Amino acid sequence: MDYKEALNRFRIKIEKVVAINYANSIMEWDAATGAPKKGAPMRGESLGFLTVLQHEILINKEAEEDLEILLQNIDKLTDIEAKMVKNSKKEFVKMSRIPKNELRDYHMLTNRAQHSWEEAREKDDFSIFSKDLKEIINYKRKFAKYIDAKEHPYNIFLDDYEEGMTVEKLNAFFSKLKERIVPLLKKIEESKTVINDDFLKKSYPIYLQKEAATELLEIMGFDLTRGMLKESTHPFTMGTNIDDVRLTSRYDENNMLSGTLSVAHEGGHALYEQNISRDLFNTSLATGTSLGIHESQSRIYENNIFKSKEFINFYLPFLVKRYPEQLKDITTENFYNAINRVEPSFIRVDADELTYSLHIMVRYEIELALIEERLEVEDLPEYWNNKMFEYLGITPPNNSMGVLQDVHWSHGLFGYFPTYALGSAYAAQFSHYMNEEKEPKKVLEWLNKNIHTYGSLLTPDEISLKSCGELLNPEYFCSYLEKKFTNLYNL
Repeated sequence: MDYKEALNRFRIKIEKVVAINYANSIMEWDAATGAPKKGAPMRGESLGFLTVLQHEILINKEAEEDLEILLQNIDKLTDIEAKMVKNSKKEFVKMSRIPKNELRDYHMLTNRAQHSWEEAREKDDFSIFSKDLKEIINYKRKFAKYIDAKEHPYNIFLDDYEEGMTVEKLNAFFSKLKERIVPLLKKIEESKTVINDDFLKKSYPIYLQKEAATELLEIMGFDLTRGMLKESTHPFTMGTNIDDVRLTSRYDENNMLSGTLSVAHEGGHALYEQNISRDLFNTSLATGTSLGIHESQSRIYENNIFKSKEFINFYLPFLVKRYPEQLKDITTENFYNAINRVEPSFIRVDADELTYSLHIMVRYEIELALIEERLEVEDLPEYWNNKMFEYLGITPPNNSMGVLQDVHWSHGLFGYFPTYALGSAYAAQFSHYMNEEKEPKKVLEWLNKNIHTYGSLLTPDEISLKSCGELLNPEYFCSYLEKKFTNLYNL
């Protein structure tokens, strides 16, 4: 059979899936930004129908035969076509090896687990969620065996989010963080340096924060004619396509920094999605290559740029003009010290730059122990608390502020958490190689050229090699943190 016929059918299937993804994304966006609550059941049915339709388009005999023909003629395809074919084959193998009835039951379980997790957190009762969590873990182990019984199960989960990442690499990565960041935190806690951030907790009118958020996005280089900013309970970014990138933030009148950093963070994600090469438009490659690389784009703006003295020196006048009374007599030094203050906290999403990756290390070690059957679900709350004390020196007062705080496990997202820490490490490394540049226009130019434009065409390792000349190296992240916080706390 002529491979061109197979290629044409493959392209049509991909375009259909891209269209379905767009429809799904718009419904999810609508639900998160103010859609009527009573419309949820119909939205749920529509999302379910489209998800099944998408599966039927990609997982069938014709699709399998076409993929085999294209793989046999891979050298005749463009780089973009070849990458899409390889990705599709990989996903086809994964999905086709899991029995449909078990996959259906698993999705029903995670839907139920979402509600049991919410109830457990609300009532601070882990037992309400533990049964569903145990079933989810059993399914994850089973699915991993279906996909590749010879591979470490956690490696299979990691590959869903960070291609090429393994338990062996992560163990070495977190070992380095444990060796360097935990002792640094203890030195900071023993330091006599006191940082005052009271001015950040004054009253900052929400309408002014929203105006400042839009201004910050424009400063960063986000094109508001091809995107939008709204408000939601949990900030997120949705790249439906290159010309329709949406993000949200949330605002607290007495915590101006929270909303500002949220916009810087989500804005980094949004700039990635908005600046992917148009050669990838309407393909499955027109999105970020991995969660770790995607997180690096949000982290580099939130931490390496926004929290630097150079950027604050440039940006503080914009804030003073908007909040003249609240920021009266506040200098670049005052602002820099305040927003970089370190204080271990129970809640991951509220963690400071230094301790954030320690939260992720806790979750990674727990996930690995659960998957390797070294930890029972019933013992999870105590194990969690012990890890928090070991790395952050604090013990959660209850399970709602401890083991029940994150939604990820109710969705079965094992292997997802490590990408948060990988993102921070990538960000430090990219920042180093762009010569610590903090001017927004030049930052965006470097990121566009080295990362954004490639979408998912290159793997994380290929992105790292192309932009830095080396693979991910946690040395940059550790050294960056040590230098920054040693100076800040006069260690």
